[in-house]
Amino acid sequence: MPGKQSDEEQLEVGAAENRADEDLGGLTAEELRQGQEAALALEDMMALSAQTLVRAEVDELYQQVRPLGQGRFGRVLLVTHRQKGTPLALKQLPKPSTSLRGFLYEFCVGLTLGAHPAVVTTYGIGIESTDSYSFLTEPILHGDLISLIQPKVGLPQPAAQRCAAQLASALEHIHSHGLVYRDLKPENVLVCDPACWRVKLTDFGHTRPRGTLLRLTGPPIPYTAPELCSPPPLPEGLPIQPSLDAWALGVLLFCLLTGYFPWDQPMAETDPFYEDFLLWQASGQPQDRPQPWFGLTPVADTLLWGLLDPRPRERSPVSSIQSYLGRPWRQREGETEEVDKGDGEAEE
Repeated sequence: MPGKQSDEEQLEVGAAENRADEDLGGLTAEELRQGQEAALALEDMMALSAQTLVRAEVDELYQQVRPLGQGRFGRVLLVTHRQKGTPLALKQLPKPSTSLRGFLYEFCVGLTLGAHPAVVTTYGIGIESTDSYSFLTEPILHGDLISLIQPKVGLPQPAAQRCAAQLASALEHIHSHGLVYRDLKPENVLVCDPACWRVKLTDFGHTRPRGTLLRLTGPPIPYTAPELCSPPPLPEGLPIQPSLDAWALGVLLFCLLTGYFPWDQPMAETDPFYEDFLLWQASGQPQDRPQPWFGLTPVADTLLWGLLDPRPRERSPVSSIQSYLGRPWRQREGETEEVDKGDGEAEE
């Protein structure tokens, strides 16, 4: 497995079409082939990139302007080229916590995906300094999405729909390359303007080829799909699929519309909010919504029920969002909900 491989991750090499329980993430032969091709392409790109690394101290080449972001594994700085004055973003990863292979993997995933308008563009310049590895991207100066989500309110509905459309398109782009993003959250969505006319996904350190075997190694969070919270279908782990990103997109969309999470953990035995959601979803009665879902329309219910289906193979793809754009996702103040009993959506 390329990148930050751990004992919990490896790429399947055997045939998977005979996996007994497809609801636990079984792969078809074609799906496995896509992931293997993506992994091989990244290996080739990493080998070439290792040969073209610039060996220099960052301060010799770029002038630091200000920090743009700080994470557990590194930081992002706004810099200017010392000779040309060009503004750039520089992601810097310290060597004590980052292997050369891990750095090359994230760098090359960014190069592979950067042609999409809702993905941060990675430039083909990797730098090895005495204490760190760095690469350059386009600078995004308005921060991340978490700074715009108002607690218990979310975003204005038009902004939420703009974000949803762009993020769904970016995830489709990632999936078309045989990859799964695996780290969708507001902190990884950069905004180009305060009204969210343009947003961009960033940080591809957790992106993996489809079919990579994965086990949950920490406590679940709201974005963790429920199939990762169950015992794995094989001792080696769960072969990851784009449905993991669809689940995370559904949770993020709920946050954009409400300003809070629908649950803390997608585990019915430990989280009553998630248990209430499962009972409501199984009932097929959108009007009997649990309290956290008050304020949303039946149209939003239908969209989110599809993205948040606990069965991976029944879960709607991220592209399903396109069919719901331009329709109301949030109830107006004092509005009475009307339900079409035929399909659970609002009457026209």
